[in-house]
Amino acid sequence: MFDIREIKTIKQLEQVQQLEYDVWGMPPIPIHQTLTAVKNGGIVVGAYDGDRLVGFSYGFSGFREGRSYLCSHMLGIDKNYRSQGIGEKLKHAQQAIAVERGYNLMVWTFDPLETRNGYLNLSKLNGICYTYIENCYGEMQDGLNKGLPSDRFEVSWYLTSDYVVKNVSIESAVAVPVASCVLNEQGLPCLQITENLKYDDNSYVLPVPKDFQALKVQDPALALDWRFKTRHILQRLFAQGYAAVQLQQQENYNEYVLVKLSTLKLEGAN
Repeated sequence: MFDIREIKTIKQLEQVQQLEYDVWGMPPIPIHQTLTAVKNGGIVVGAYDGDRLVGFSYGFSGFREGRSYLCSHMLGIDKNYRSQGIGEKLKHAQQAIAVERGYNLMVWTFDPLETRNGYLNLSKLNGICYTYIENCYGEMQDGLNKGLPSDRFEVSWYLTSDYVVKNVSIESAVAVPVASCVLNEQGLPCLQITENLKYDDNSYVLPVPKDFQALKVQDPALALDWRFKTRHILQRLFAQGYAAVQLQQQENYNEYVLVKLSTLKLEGAN
């Protein structure tokens, strides 16, 4: 059983720094920045196993187009504690504090080809994505991101909306595939784009690899092909008013479900 606590002190933030380094292998955010964020509308929560910090989520206050929100910048889990639901617990704790303090929107980014994150952010939390950022952080050198453009989805989590509060599910049985996933001679997944789509159906599905990190190691060129092809499709769908709302599993691949943004129950979010 893990204890979820809000993080406020320098000592606690020093633990966050160490976990940052363990997860990403790069210099952590300076404490003078994280402490200042905490004192000025930011929210950091940690998951503890006894006195040991095993996960954290760090967010700071943001403002855009006349609206304030919480920008949840980092979520890290100790490698020995993953796949135990800690990420979801951290996000819900952060959500509860955010709503209490007057936020109704939280945003963050993740690599759309990292489907573990996609499942948490969309299928578990009911976040949605309708913004695609090319090479968001430039050429990153950490172990998870090195070698590919750092493309990102921006998640919009409408904390007080009906869509989130009522955990609205999306029917995907009739969704139209925008591409197909086939295995090559080496047994690796390849993406083949469906030609001549009009992008006017109610919903679509887009295949993505089950394990993008393994694919990067096995065939870097194929991983880059996935990056560019999915970038093209997703940007086109978002431009037509669609949003990614779920990540679901198939036998040889995972897939995003996309629907018209205007059909979602986002009332109560303003």
